[in-house]
Formats: sequence, structure tokens, C-alpha cells
Amino acid sequence: MRVVLLLIRVLAFATITFSIGLCNGIPGWPPLCKESERQALLMFKQDLEDPANRLSSWVAREGSDCCSWTGVVCDHITGHIHELHLNSSDSDKDFGSTFSGKINPSLLSLKHLNYLDLSNNGFLTQIPSFFGSMTSLTHLNLGNSLFDGVIPHKLGNLSSLRYLNLSFNELKVENLQWISGLSLLKHLDLSAVILRKASDWLQVTNMLPSLVELGMSDCELDQIPPLPTPNFTSLVVLDLSLNGFYSLMPRWVFSLKNLVSLHLSFCGFQGPIPSISQNITSLREIDLSNNSISLDPIPKWLFNQKFLELSLEANQLTGQLPSSIQNMTGLTALNLRGNEFNSTIPEWLYSLNNLESLLLSRNALRGEISSSIGNLKRLRHFDLSGNSISGPIPMSLGNLSSLVELDISGNQFNGTFIEVIGQLKMLTYLDISYNSFEGMVSEVSFSNLTKLKHFIAKGNSFTLKTSRDWLLPFQLESLQLDSWHLGPEWPMWLQTQTQLTYLSLSGTGISSTIPTWFWNLTSQLRYLNLSHNQLYGEIQNIVVAPGSAVDLGSNQFTGALPIIPTSLFWLDLSNSSFSGSVFHFFCDRPDEPKQLYMLHLGNNLLTGKIPDCWMSWQYLGVLNIENNYLTGNVPMSMRYLQQLKSLHLRNNHLYGELPHSLQNCTMLSVVDLGGNGFVGSIPIWMGKSLPWLNVLILRLNELEGDIPSEICYLKSLHILDLARNKLSGKLPRCFHNLSAMANLSESFSSPLFGIGLSAEPYTVQQKAILVTKGKQVEYTKILKFVKSMDLSCNFMYGEIPEELTGLLALQSLNLSNNRFTGSIPSKIGNMERLESLDFSMNQLHGEIPPSMTNLTFLSHLNLSYNNLKGQIPESTQLQSLDQSSFVGNELCGAPVNKNCSANGVIPPPTVEQDEGEGYRLLEDEWFYVSLGVGFFMGFWIVLGSLLVNMPWSILLSQLLNRIVLKMYHVIVEYV
Repeated sequence: MRVVLLLIRVLAFATITFSIGLCNGIPGWPPLCKESERQALLMFKQDLEDPANRLSSWVAREGSDCCSWTGVVCDHITGHIHELHLNSSDSDKDFGSTFSGKINPSLLSLKHLNYLDLSNNGFLTQIPSFFGSMTSLTHLNLGNSLFDGVIPHKLGNLSSLRYLNLSFNELKVENLQWISGLSLLKHLDLSAVILRKASDWLQVTNMLPSLVELGMSDCELDQIPPLPTPNFTSLVVLDLSLNGFYSLMPRWVFSLKNLVSLHLSFCGFQGPIPSISQNITSLREIDLSNNSISLDPIPKWLFNQKFLELSLEANQLTGQLPSSIQNMTGLTALNLRGNEFNSTIPEWLYSLNNLESLLLSRNALRGEISSSIGNLKRLRHFDLSGNSISGPIPMSLGNLSSLVELDISGNQFNGTFIEVIGQLKMLTYLDISYNSFEGMVSEVSFSNLTKLKHFIAKGNSFTLKTSRDWLLPFQLESLQLDSWHLGPEWPMWLQTQTQLTYLSLSGTGISSTIPTWFWNLTSQLRYLNLSHNQLYGEIQNIVVAPGSAVDLGSNQFTGALPIIPTSLFWLDLSNSSFSGSVFHFFCDRPDEPKQLYMLHLGNNLLTGKIPDCWMSWQYLGVLNIENNYLTGNVPMSMRYLQQLKSLHLRNNHLYGELPHSLQNCTMLSVVDLGGNGFVGSIPIWMGKSLPWLNVLILRLNELEGDIPSEICYLKSLHILDLARNKLSGKLPRCFHNLSAMANLSESFSSPLFGIGLSAEPYTVQQKAILVTKGKQVEYTKILKFVKSMDLSCNFMYGEIPEELTGLLALQSLNLSNNRFTGSIPSKIGNMERLESLDFSMNQLHGEIPPSMTNLTFLSHLNLSYNNLKGQIPESTQLQSLDQSSFVGNELCGAPVNKNCSANGVIPPPTVEQDEGEGYRLLEDEWFYVSLGVGFFMGFWIVLGSLLVNMPWSILLSQLLNRIVLKMYHVIVEYV
């Protein structure tokens, strides 16, 4: 026993001694890094910007071993630095934690460095030319790091390189000869490098015999020359996508005998897939999506490919699915999305029993799903969305026990689905939205779906019937049950769903308060939609994840506006009964910048002034506070909203001059200030400072003066509504410079923003409310195509300028209730897109121009109560209108009930030659004239006191003149 203990002590001492020796450099112990290399790293760090202090371990403290520093890998024998991993992740980018700054040449001291990764950073500089002297490098990754300028040709000196990634920067190069010396290169990625002038790209890359992967997507290449003898026969992956070749597909691409993955999407290729003589069997992935490829015929060499994934998405393929696809028995994935197939799903498709992914969405497929669908037992991904498939779901779908994702949204399926879907135990993603499903759904229907993560079923008529204490068998990340019948009680089963990031229960008939426990579940939500219910009560706080969207609009909430997180991105509290001042909502926490982009508080009961504290709301892009009871001026601090694109303040009680603060909001696209009490003139800056303005609505205010000619600077203006003000003066002759109203093809893009799984529920759409064809219409989705001008109910005078007819794309023009004189412009027929035209209640004279017969889209015309005369031009469009369109003029011909003489003049009244009767007619005429004059004089005497005030005199005289004019026309017609 003593001997054993003695041996143990000796061994322990020897071990300690050996350990100490190793730490002092005895061979066999991992050495410390070299001091010269440690100093090089410290110098490199000095010039690097590291906002998140990710390199905190890189310290100059004595004894600090640089081999243990973040991102540093040393040789375990020599201690030399071999690798630097200084790349950033996507999350680093999200939180601004990427590296930037200058790259110090001290890296040249790392003589044994063979691996350098600086990808996914933000250097905003050129690639340092000294990289070409780091000849020990075998791996260099500079991808997606905001490098710019010309690629230094000295990189061609790195003859040991096996891996080179310069992709997704702002780089360009005129030739690629410098690459020809990199004979050991296996992986080359130049994606998004501008190679427009590098016509030698194929010649050079073909000289790299070791090349295994070549990435040249989005390089602005415009030609792909023939290649008689491909030398890069070792090529396994080839990506030439997103280039503009616009040619037939090259044959040599399909003869590379070792090629496994081929990406040729978005290249403008046309014609069939080439036939080749070689027996190629290595291909496993072919992406030909977004071209104009023909499948007539499908080359036979494709039939020999085993385990092939084939994408022919968006190739404008039409008619029936090509039957020769059934010969491709090795298919594991088939993507035919976004084509124009309009047949039923052929029976042979269900015989491709190796399929794991079948994507047929966004076509025009019809008919029903065959029961043979059950043959595809290996299917994991099945997407039929966006077609016209009808009928019930076949029971055999329940045999697809491997199915992980199922999307049949946007079809015409009917009946119930749950008994079939409930058998698919592996499902993680299920989308059955926008079909015609109906019926009762119980908790039993979900009992087997334990792996479900995403359930999207909105736009159906299901009724969910569960017990109050139902425990869902899954933890969902996304739940969308819009239009289901869930109410009136709040769904208590939500209490168990603690992993939700996306919740949409819009229009589900819930009539209750929001329980307090609900806000404990929402801290990770990226999207919350409880709109169009009957939710009531007050909301104290909204709690969601940073960057989230919240839609609580169209409910019955009351009380003050809630406290919101400063990181919120999108908020809709419209169409409720929120009340009180908005001061605390906008002005509390003034030192905390708000991230909100879209805010909709319209159609509530909000009162008080618009507060003057917009300095912390600088990210706002859409602001809607319409239809409330806000008062006062628009505050000057709104000048800080320099990202604002859409402003809706209509129908409040705002006053003062049009806000000068808005001239700093140069990104504005839509401005609606209608229905307030703004006074003064239309400011000149509005035409000079808002170059992107598409919609300008100032109707129903108290604006005066001329329309400034600077309005004609608004080249992007589609909609101009200045109706029901006190504007005077003549129409600007420069209106023809409003080029968006003249351009037949131009439309403006309304801002759309998406977060999360699908863009549709998160969209922010521009909107405008217009009066057209005598009706008030709200435009949203088609707003960008609407072109309208409404200047009605003002005091404008003079002739309608001929230049106005140059607005060829205008669809609605309303100049009614003004004092315009002269004739209707002779070239009015050039405005062939007009659907609504209103010149009524003016003082226009002369005949209706014959060119008006060209207005074949015209469905609403009002020329009433002018001084027009003569025959109404004959056309199908004009004669189909109601005669009220022409009343109060001296017009004849259809549709009015007055015939014209041969020369287009109204014939005189027919009277008997009896002298007494002639006297009676004369007496009747004088009677009616006297009646009109008597009424006219009496009316003026009674209301004369109102004429002291000048604005009232203008309004009243215009009204009385119109009344007398109407009476005169009635008398003339009657006599």
C-alpha cells in the first residue's frame, strides 16, 4: 500500500512539474501566440469601428494570449495565427453591430494567415490592395461588406487561394485576366460584381481547371458565348442567374459531366431546353425559373436524372401540363408556380411517386383533386395556392403521412376539411385561407396536429366550438383565423399559446374587453390584428416585440389613447371611440425617439390641438388623423417629419394658413387637408418643395386667391382637388405641364411595407377620398391609376384654356359652379380617357365641339345651365346620356326632347295665324318675364342688408344670378 501511495505522489509531482514546464515552452504544450502577431492585431483593432465591442477580448494586457481572442485561430503547434473569423451575422446587422472603418496594413505581419473572413460587415471603402501581398491566404471572404470601387488586380497574386468570395458589394471590374493565375481556386463567387465590360469572363473562368463552384449571378452580363471545349469539367455548382442574356440557352452548360446544381433563373432565356448527346446523370438541381422557356419538347436526357429538383416557375407556360413530365420518374421536386396552366390536374401527375415537393401555385388550374393524390406518399411540400381548384378535399390526402407543409389557399374548395387534415401528423405549416370552407370545427379536429407551428385559415366561414378550458396540442408561432366565428366571448385557449409571433383574429365576432393576461403573451408578437370586432373598454398599454405591427381598428374602444412602445412600427387605432386630447400620446417621453412608421387614428372622437412635439417622431411615413375634432393650426414642428409620405388631416376643425412646416416634408406623396377651415392662398412653395406629390386634396376650406402657376411644377401629380373654396382668377395655362396627368402609362407606387411571413396583412396602402361622377368614392388599391382634377364651386373666371386638353390621361374633370366664359375647348375630344366631365353652372356659350364624340369612355357628363346652343353631336356615348346632362341650354337633338332644323337651329314655336291668339301669346310672354323680374327685385330688396360684407356679397350674387338664370331658361322652355 505504501508503495502505491509513493508512486501516486511521484506521478502527481511529475505531472505538476511537466505542466509548469509546458506552460513555459516545453514541447507538446500549445504555445502562446507570437508577440509580433499580437501587436499586429492590436494595431488592426485600433482602426476598426466595433460599436458592439465584440473584440473586447483583444487587449494589450501583458500575458493576454491572442490565440484565445474572439475570432482568432492559431496553429496548435507553432502558435502562428492561421485564421481570422471577423464576419458578422444577420442579427449583428439588425442591431448595428457590424465592423466598419479602416483595414490596417498590419495584417501583413500575419505571415502564416491562410483564412480571412470579413464578410457581412459595413466597411464602405475599397478593397485594400495590400491584400494581394498576403500570399499565404487560401481562403478570402469579403462578401456582403459594402466594399466599393474597382477590384484590385493584385488579388491575382494569391496563387494559393482555394476560396474567393467578393459577392454582393458595390464592386466592378473591366476584365478578369487577373483571375487566370489562381489555378488552385475551387470556389469563386463574384455575384453582384459589375462585369458589364468584362467580355472575357467565360474565357478566363474556363481556364480554372480546379473550379468546383462558380457564382456570377446579377453581374450585368449580357452575353454568354459558345464554348467549344469546356475545361472546367470539375464544376459542380454553376450560378449565372439574374443576368440579361436574352438568348437561347447555351448547349455547353448542360454537357458539364460533373454538374450537380445549375441556376439560370431571371436570364431572359428563350426557346427549348437544349438536347445533348452525352449521357448526363449527375444533375440534382436545375433552376430555370423566370425565363421564357418552352417545354416542347422536353429533352430525353432529363428523363435519366435521378433525385432531380426542377424549377420552371414563371416561364409563361400555358395550356395543359406537359405529359412528357411523367417520364421524369426521378423527380423529387417540381416547381411550376406562376405560369398560366389552365387545365385540370392530370392523372399521370399522381404517378410521380418520388416527389417530395410539388409546387403548382399561381396558375389557373381548375377541377378537383383526384383521390390518386394519396399515391404521393413521399410528399413533404404541397402548394396549390392561387388557382381555381374546387370541390372537397379527397379523403386520400390523409395518406400523405410525410406532409410537412400544405398550402391550398386562394381556391374554391368547399365542405369541411378537418377530418382529413387532422390525419397529417407531421404538418408544421397549414394554409387553407380564402376558400369556401364552412361548418363546425371542434377541438377533436386538432388533436393529432402536435407539430403544427403555422395555421392560416382566414377568409372561410368556420365556427370554432371548444370548451372554455381547451388545451391546444401544439404551440403555434402564427395563427390567422380572420372571418371565423369565435365570439362573442374572448378565446380563453389563447392563454396557452406562449410562442406566438403572428396573431390575426380580425372580424371574428368577439365582443368583450381584452383580458389583462393577454398582454402578458404579446411581448414576442411581431404582428397583432384584432380589427373589425366589437371589442370595447379602455386600453392602457400595448405590449409587443420591437418593430411590430398592431391593428386594433374598427372596434368600440373608449377612453384615452394607450401608451405604446417607442419601438412600434405600425399602429392602427382607427374607427373606434377613443376620445380626449392627443397631447400625452404624442408628447410624453420626448427624449425617446419613436420608431413608428404608420399611424392611423382616423374616425375617432379625439379633441384639442395637434401638439407641437413632432421632433421625436421623425420616422413617420404615414400619418392619418382624419375625421376627428382637432382644432388649431398645424404646428411648426411637423417640419421634422422628413420621411412623411402620406398625410391625412381631412374633416377636422383646423384653421389658419396652410402649414409652412410641410415644405420640409419633401417626400410627401399624398396630402389631404380637406374639410377644415384653412384660409389664405395656396402657397407657392407647395409647387416647389414637394416634387413627389401625387395627390393634393384641399377641398372644403376657405382658400382664396389665384391658383399659383408653381402648381404646374408638380410633374408627378395625379389628383388635384381644390373644390369648394373661394379661389378666383383664371385657370393657369401651364396645366399641360402636369405630365403625370398627360402621360397615359404613368402610375405612382403607393408605399407597401411587410413584416414577417406574408406581406399582405401588413401592407400600408395609400388612400384618397374623391368626389367623382357625383359620388364620394374611397380609392386604395387602384389609387395609383386614378387621374382626376376637381376645381368646382369656386369663383374662377375666364376661358377654359385649350392647353387643358393636353391632359390626355385625365379620367375625371370637374370645373362646375364657377364663372367660366367662352366656348368649350375644341380639342376636348383629345382627352379620350375621360370618364366623368362636369362643366355645369358656368357661362359657357357656343356649340358643343364635334370632337366630344371621341370620348368613348364617358359615362358621366354634365353641361347643364350654361349658354350652349345648337345640335348635340351624334355619338353612341352622348346619345346614351340622360337629358339632365344638357338642361338649361339652348340645345337640340337627342337625348333632349327638342328637334333640330336642317341647319341645327331650334325651330320657332308653332302658332295659329289667329290674330287674337297671337296677342294672347305675347301677353303670356310678358307675364312670365314680369314674374321673373318681380321675384328678382323682391329677393334683392329683402336680402340687401347681407351685401355689406364683401365675401357674402360675392357668394350671394353668384347664387342669385344662378337662380335667375335657371328661371329664365325654364320660362323660355315653357313659352
